[in-house]
Amino acid sequence: MHSPESFPPAPAALLQGLNPEQLAAVTLPAGHALILAGAGSGKTRVLTTRIAWLLSTGHATPGGILAVTFTNKAAKEMLTRLSAMLPINVRGMWIGTFHGLCNRMLRAHHKLAGLPQSFQILDTQDQLSAVKRLCKQFNVDEERFPPKQLAYFIAGCKEEGLRPRDVEVHDSDTRKKVELYQLYEEQCQREGVVDFGELMLRSFELLRDNDPVRVHYQRRFRHILVDEFQDTNRLQYAWLKQLAGDVVDGRLVTQGGVIAVGDDDQSIYAFRGARVGNMQDFVREFDVRHQIKLEQNYRSYSNILDSANALIAHNSRRLGKNLRTTQGPGEPVRVYEAPTDLAEAQWIVDEIRQLVREGPMPRSEIAVLYRSNAQSRVIESALFNASVPYRVYGGLRFFERAEIKHALAYLRLLENPHDDTSFMRVVNFPPRGIGARTLEQLQDAARGSGCSLHDAVSSVPGKAGANLGAFVAMVDVMREQTQGRNLRAIIGQVLESSGLLEHYRNEKEGADRLENLDELISAAESFVTQEGFGRDAVALPLDETGAALTQSPASQGLDPNRPLLQQPLVDTDTGETLSPLAAFLTHAALEAGDNQAQAGQDAVQLMTVHASKGLEFDCVFIGGMEEGLFPHENAMSDQGGLEEERRLMYVAITRARKRLYLSHAQTRLLHGQTRYNVRSRFFDELPEEALKWLTPRQQGFGSYAPDSRAASAYGAGARAGFGFNAAAFASPPVPPRKEEPAHGLRVGLAVFHTKFGEGKVLAIEGQGDDARAQVHFPRHGTKWLALSVAKLTVVE
Repeated sequence: MHSPESFPPAPAALLQGLNPEQLAAVTLPAGHALILAGAGSGKTRVLTTRIAWLLSTGHATPGGILAVTFTNKAAKEMLTRLSAMLPINVRGMWIGTFHGLCNRMLRAHHKLAGLPQSFQILDTQDQLSAVKRLCKQFNVDEERFPPKQLAYFIAGCKEEGLRPRDVEVHDSDTRKKVELYQLYEEQCQREGVVDFGELMLRSFELLRDNDPVRVHYQRRFRHILVDEFQDTNRLQYAWLKQLAGDVVDGRLVTQGGVIAVGDDDQSIYAFRGARVGNMQDFVREFDVRHQIKLEQNYRSYSNILDSANALIAHNSRRLGKNLRTTQGPGEPVRVYEAPTDLAEAQWIVDEIRQLVREGPMPRSEIAVLYRSNAQSRVIESALFNASVPYRVYGGLRFFERAEIKHALAYLRLLENPHDDTSFMRVVNFPPRGIGARTLEQLQDAARGSGCSLHDAVSSVPGKAGANLGAFVAMVDVMREQTQGRNLRAIIGQVLESSGLLEHYRNEKEGADRLENLDELISAAESFVTQEGFGRDAVALPLDETGAALTQSPASQGLDPNRPLLQQPLVDTDTGETLSPLAAFLTHAALEAGDNQAQAGQDAVQLMTVHASKGLEFDCVFIGGMEEGLFPHENAMSDQGGLEEERRLMYVAITRARKRLYLSHAQTRLLHGQTRYNVRSRFFDELPEEALKWLTPRQQGFGSYAPDSRAASAYGAGARAGFGFNAAAFASPPVPPRKEEPAHGLRVGLAVFHTKFGEGKVLAIEGQGDDARAQVHFPRHGTKWLALSVAKLTVVE
């Protein structure tokens, strides 16, 4: 063990430019720490510099660091930055996503984990296909037990660390789901496949149940760093605790140091199983002595940050921090009230055109955020009609496209002929006369013999069996033809021999699909090139730290006459090997969840608020800020749901660097119904001094000023016209109410309705026969009532 004096000092350039809080986080002493990293506070720089500092000062070796990120993109960015900071080979370091690191661990210990060496990974769609097959085999009523819901149930159980035997059963439906969960597990084990949830759970169980393995990794990884800690679920946190130490007499006794980096104010993935409470549990269970808050924001002006700070302050149980900046107040946050969602969309489009014309501002630096995907239709229509280029962020990803999944299924069958999910995907694609009845016969035979579909083919008689046999023979021939060939040649051969290329050549609109299949070959080449192996290689052997060796093949005991691509991957922890093709298939499965970069023309970015996390733009529009939409009606029934909505709004606000626009509409056509809206409560939680109301601010929810035409949000004064006629979208002008309306109601009164019971008046508009009131009834929700019809009695 080094004494503190024996460590060399870090290079001065490494720490240059860090603010005091960042410097403290980078140079933390050994032990556990929580770094509360606010939006735009430079947490990626802090994480990367911390690793570089540990390495350059001798506190750690490359093999002794484990860094967990939430996306492959973040892991690659960290490795790229580290390579630029230090003259070391970082390729062998354990830096990656939870799923990627668990995959690596299971590959090294597949026998102990009860898995075949060549196990394949099911992405979300493959998992759903496997569940559908299961339901069909066991005649499950799919209306009562929809396959997608079963897949969610199974994933949820695994995220909680529950095997079928551990799930509490309180009713017959749950009992049936647990039975299907058990059958699904047996099916996956038989086929040698694992889904994403299984990667985590199997890895956790490996550490929990094998003391030598757990102790090995605890001693190896003395420094564990976790990014986006607020997004961890229960199982991920339990996995980290296994790596960090053991529970002795009810206390967690840890070996090395864990640094958790996150922001509890940006925990917005509860629907995916994320548990914001993990941060408080970490502080308590790890007896965290060091907490550092990164509050200096390098992204936004203070009017934007003040709005975010004031909003999130309404949440309870926060660890607490306050974003600040030295950039000055900047422009005020602009607020607009539109008569309809059509008018709101048109206003957004006109503002965007003005920004681009007078800014100038690239369209790619303008984002329109919305709480619900259903909101995008009107905005897209307005942008299209105005000839403004746009892109809906988070569309179909490359590895999820149908033609790519078909190709990958064939490649999986080369590696593992017993992968029934891949078998079912392509056994009749391109069509080869194998119908549903034939597949039912095959599945019955496989189930009766307890074997894979591949092995059951010989049991199917007649023409059906001959067609199935021809398919198996074709795959076997492809496997022989691709032996000893490099990855590019393997994929090219499979695309041709499988008939995929011919099928899409004959398809009316197959040109794009053919380009995507070409891109699959490019993806394979990028895989081997980016991994540093060269065009003819998939991997180099690794040294004791996990770094790739660079000596000649002969000096490493490899055959110098064979291309490196044909050499196996070697894991130095176990000596186990992995074929080149299996490595690429693993890469494809793990990449399937990441958004692929899309090149193209300068375009406005459209996305949900959830999809915007981690991104930033010069200008941000947040539309649809109405009660029931944002905050969403599904989250308003409990305090936890409302606080998550507020965190979601906090994320949306902090995406903006220079300009922020907030808008809401009095009426909105959503899910086929016209909604009469109350503006979001979040407006009342923002600091008035940071806002600029482009339409007169109305007192009380749901009210509307007849003169809804606003001055330009871009310039200081009025702008002639918005490019649309507000009157065309609005209801006929409503005369001002008399001081003493005949109905005698006012906002805030308690009233009684003969059908809906007691309620509270939220808003009133109109006069005489046109008068109506918005009333919230605890048992029936919020309703607009025509006062000429509805007889409301004031409750004294």
